[in-house]
Amino acid sequence: MDLLLRGARLPGESTNREIGILDGRIAAPEPEARQVVDLGGSLVTPALVEPHIHLDAVLTVGEPRHNQTGSLFEGIAIWAERVKTLSVDDVKRRVRTVLRWQLANGVQFVRSHVDVCDPELRAVRALLELREEIGDQMTLQLVAFPQQGILSFEGGEELMRKAVEMGVDVVGAIPHFELTREYGERSVKFAMALAADKGLRVDIHCDETDDDHSRFVEVMAAETIRLGMGGRVTASHTTAMHSYNNAYAYRLINNLKRAGMHMVTNPLDNATLQGRFDSYPIRRGHTRVKELLSAGVNVCVGHDSVMDPWYPLGYGDPMQAAFVLAHYGQMSGHDELRTLIDMITRNPAEALGLEGYGLEVGCRADLCAFAAPTEMDAIRLVAPRKLVVRAGKVVARTEPAHTTVVWDGREEQVDFLKP
Repeated sequence: MDLLLRGARLPGESTNREIGILDGRIAAPEPEARQVVDLGGSLVTPALVEPHIHLDAVLTVGEPRHNQTGSLFEGIAIWAERVKTLSVDDVKRRVRTVLRWQLANGVQFVRSHVDVCDPELRAVRALLELREEIGDQMTLQLVAFPQQGILSFEGGEELMRKAVEMGVDVVGAIPHFELTREYGERSVKFAMALAADKGLRVDIHCDETDDDHSRFVEVMAAETIRLGMGGRVTASHTTAMHSYNNAYAYRLINNLKRAGMHMVTNPLDNATLQGRFDSYPIRRGHTRVKELLSAGVNVCVGHDSVMDPWYPLGYGDPMQAAFVLAHYGQMSGHDELRTLIDMITRNPAEALGLEGYGLEVGCRADLCAFAAPTEMDAIRLVAPRKLVVRAGKVVARTEPAHTTVVWDGREEQVDFLKP
């Protein structure tokens, strides 16, 4: 046995167990191993999965200027200026930094949208090169993403086709940003037909607006059913669903379930970007997470942005996004807090089509241990990942902070856990 993890607390369990690792896979534990780590009752989950991020834009906050209104639209305008100064080296340098942050946070699988609205496709070239350079250190899926639209950007359709030919894994779109409703519908059908023809998955920025007339996700559902693409199609954001009337939302959610679609909500960005045109009450800006989950739709949590024109904060930790959704999505119930962990692990793993993923014997040994004993504590504390294992090898460690206070004249350690 190569590695034996003792004192591991698995999700949903109340007692500790041992996890054995042999030849990069989870195995039945044995008494001895080359390396033994005592986790002391730490929560252990499969590796975190990031289903939605824009790596090409990370760490560009303030370049060339800051987003003063905080709106999605000003962010897009700022990014359109920054794209003109992109270089392959610039993109790769910034992305390498954030990938290290993500790995330290337990993230090992990443789906990144990459802007194709650049005649030179510099960001696409950079991330394709980097995907090869990092090898099996992390797993990257790249989405051809037309930030300015497919039909509304000159040469958009050809740029999408070229990105696919270059080797991206997923086809995207942004129908709500197209110039007209008709363009939006055509862009969805174009993207899904292209993906179907090439055997690729689909992940579309859809209805990321407070406009309740934006209903392109119903087009996605219809095309998914028509093309037989169930299980391979993801709708990201869908914040307009927050504003739909309940009768329409009920019918839509049932159709999303029928289509076998995946959904991604991005709490950090959308709590920040949405509702900017509201007076009061200001909308929370999330899709109908609880209703979708109740209907049996696979819902995932994404981080979306890391210090870019849309969101100036963040360090690539999905736990921050889960923490925010616990509040904005009113997911504070005990079982709901457990569900939040699934939404950054098993649910996005399903959306990305990962194989051999999980904590069962025979799965790839990709996992992380939190500096917390339960799902509730992990979310409450946004607990550090004290150990990250990739293919059976320890690839990241974090020493939890050591905090003391002086109380009644004595120095005492504080651990923030319920006694």
